Amino acid sequence: MYRGTLITMSQEKVNHPPVEVERVQTGVRLEKRMLKVLKALAEQKDMSLGDLLEGIVLHAFEGKVPFSTQTLKEIEQFKSLYGMTLRAVDSHHFKERKR
Repeated sequence: MYRGTLITMSQEKVNHPPVEVERVQTGVRLEKRMLKVLKALAEQKDMSLGDLLEGIVLHAFEGKVPFSTQTLKEIEQFKSLYGMTLRAVDSHHFKERKR
C-alpha cells in the first residue's frame, strides 16, 4: 500500500506481512500533463512513480478508491497547475497529436 489511500499505512503494516514481487522495466506512453500530475503526486507522497501506479492499479482491480479526500484535493491542485483538463469520460476518445 502507499500513503494517500483510504487505508492507513500503520494498519496495513500491523495486519499484513511484506509481499515479495518481481518488477520489470517497461516503456509506457502516457499523456504529457497526466504524467506531470502523477510525478508531482508521487514526489509529494515521497514515493516512486512506479509505486504510485502499482497502488492505483491494485485498487482499481478491486474496485476500490485509491485516494483519500485530501489526496484528491491535492490532485486537483496539480491538475490545475499543469493544465490537465482530461476526465475519465475522455479516456476512450484520445487521438494522438501529430508532431
